[in-house]
Amino acid sequence: MTGLRSRLTVGNKIGNGHFGDVHEGIDPIHGVVAVKILRQRPLESNADWVVRREGLLNEGERLKKGAHDHVVAVHHLLEAHDQDAIHLVMDFCSGGSLQKAYERNPLPSAAVHKIATQVALGLGTLHARHMLHRDLKPGNILIDAKGSVKIGDFGLVTDDLILGYGSQAGYSDHIAPEVWAGGGTSVKTDIWALGMTLYRLLHGHRWYSASPSPRFIVQNGGFADSLQWLPHVSAKWRRIIKRALHDETAYRYQNTDQLLNDLSGLDEAKCWECSVEDNSVQWRREIKGRRVEVEWRTISPRKHEWEANSLPVAKGRALKLGGSSAICGKGVVEKELTAFFRLKA
Repeated sequence: MTGLRSRLTVGNKIGNGHFGDVHEGIDPIHGVVAVKILRQRPLESNADWVVRREGLLNEGERLKKGAHDHVVAVHHLLEAHDQDAIHLVMDFCSGGSLQKAYERNPLPSAAVHKIATQVALGLGTLHARHMLHRDLKPGNILIDAKGSVKIGDFGLVTDDLILGYGSQAGYSDHIAPEVWAGGGTSVKTDIWALGMTLYRLLHGHRWYSASPSPRFIVQNGGFADSLQWLPHVSAKWRRIIKRALHDETAYRYQNTDQLLNDLSGLDEAKCWECSVEDNSVQWRREIKGRRVEVEWRTISPRKHEWEANSLPVAKGRALKLGGSSAICGKGVVEKELTAFFRLKA
């Protein structure tokens, strides 16, 4: 354990990121906390570190103003005794981030609806206090012990480093087209990043990584129209995400209140569990004592098929609900499955 002047003790490492490692800690006032340790970079001169260190200490005071139920609380920022590190002391979120959930499979739309609503509420508070996040992504959305969603790691990315940081951190896809064109960040670039995050969560890493890479499309425009959708994602979800990702900022959501208004119109009473594998996609949902299972199989790049069945949870007989009449192309399967899910929604 490392002792600091504040009597904060720093324990085991629980994560790491572009800006520094995160440790679990014990604070005499706040109890169990998360401590992000920001150090001098390997090639950073002592003079540059002194300047950045002072900036971080000033930023720490500002971050405390971002307090909200859906924003990770920043309690204080401390210097180590030898001034070789800054310790950012924050709420401890025992549920971790959404990164691992995103990497496993698409999240159910009802879960994404909850995440989107709570993130938008927290983000709106930051914006109202003249603060930008600049780094919204699954890894920066955390879950606390009560299952509440909280935005983390806000205020560390600046306009000066956003393009380089996005590339190094693997999230350049979340940078809005106007930033690539030389413009600065704004409320609307945060909304773009939230739209990308929601698209990722609804589709999961396998589907997202198999689609054309956004970084080669966004800069040239038309990205929202190029999105490849899993067939079960509803038309309302598609409209929300496409508006959040509109090239023209005038047609994007102007603030989180507009986004929240559209999110309130989603009906998530019935949603599908989805699993994306290398050569298949499966869906499952239980309805009135029966389990509906849908599978899309990829035989080869040009040969696809699908089927849907209703199976009894306890007693009864299996029923076929639909499927392709023959081996067909990907576009045909996508169209038929989209129609099937809209009918069963």
